[in-house]
Amino acid sequence: MPNAYKVLGQSNPSATTLTTLYTVPSSTSSVCSTLSIANTGSTATTFRVAIRPAGASIATSQYLAYDSTILGNDSIMLTLGISLATTDVVSVYAANGNLAFSLFGSEIT
Repeated sequence: MPNAYKVLGQSNPSATTLTTLYTVPSSTSSVCSTLSIANTGSTATTFRVAIRPAGASIATSQYLAYDSTILGNDSIMLTLGISLATTDVVSVYAANGNLAFSLFGSEIT
């Protein structure tokens, strides 16, 4: 079972749109180690992060962060250590178009 340490996903989602940041490939499991959220704008805004098991429709119980605030020109690094199975999905949402999300971790095949 080799591990591939990598950038799992990067996105600058459109405002108020739930966006897939990463989907675990078939025959693979993943460990998400760090999620970076960077606000490239000068005003504070909010974000959401959810884990959707097996690509399920979004539900309140899946959110890790919901309308959390990030200041203008600031970054937040979340150390996660979350294990994901095949077809699990990490989804992100930004209140405006100024947020950049980067997910780092490993894939195990």
